[in-house]
Amino acid sequence: MLYKWRLTQPLVSSSFTFRPKTVTLEGLRFIQEVIAKTVTPSWINSVPKNYGESNAGTIKADEWRLLATIYIPIALVLMWGDKSPSTHASHFRNLLMHSMALFQAVTLVCLCSTSHVRATAYRNFMKQWVEELYKLHPHTKFDDRRPNVHAAFHIYDFLLLFGPVLSWWSFPFERLIGMLQKINTNDHIGGKTINCVSILED
Repeated sequence: MLYKWRLTQPLVSSSFTFRPKTVTLEGLRFIQEVIAKTVTPSWINSVPKNYGESNAGTIKADEWRLLATIYIPIALVLMWGDKSPSTHASHFRNLLMHSMALFQAVTLVCLCSTSHVRATAYRNFMKQWVEELYKLHPHTKFDDRRPNVHAAFHIYDFLLLFGPVLSWWSFPFERLIGMLQKINTNDHIGGKTINCVSILED
C-alpha cells in the first residue's frame, strides 16, 4: 500500500533546489596544483602539497592559516571567478564571496598591527560569513552550533584588549609541543632511553 502511494509521488520535492558540489575531486586536484606551483617567500612555511588526502596528515593551525590566506583564495578565484561554469555561475560567485569574507577576516586578524578599524572590519567579515552560511550551505542548519564560531566573535574584544593576535596566539606553544612529542622516550619517565640493541652491537 505504501509502495503504491510512493509511486504516485514526485521523485524530487518541488521545494528542492539543486546545488552543485562545492568542490569536486577535480577542484581538489586544482588546489593541490596551486599549492605546488605558487612561489612564496622563504619565510613562509610550507603546507602539505597533497592537501585534502588522508595521507596529508592532520593540518596544523598555522598550515590552515597559510591555506586560508594564500593558496585557497588563489585557487577559488581561478575556479569560481570568471571561469566558473555558466549554468551555476551565480551560485559559485556567491560561494566565492562567502569564502573571501572568512579569508579576509583571517588576514586582518593575523596582521602585525591592529586598530579599532581593523577589529571592526574583522567582526563585520565574520558576521557576513555566518549570515550566509545557512543560505549557501543548508546542511549546516542541522549541525549543533559550534563554540568556535562564538569564540571567533570574541577575537574582536581580544584585539582591542591585547593588541595583535601575533603577540598572544598559541603557535609557539604548539610548535614546542610538536617537538616534545617527537622525542623518543620509550614510554619511560625521565627522558630518552638508550636502545639496548645498539649497546650490544657496539
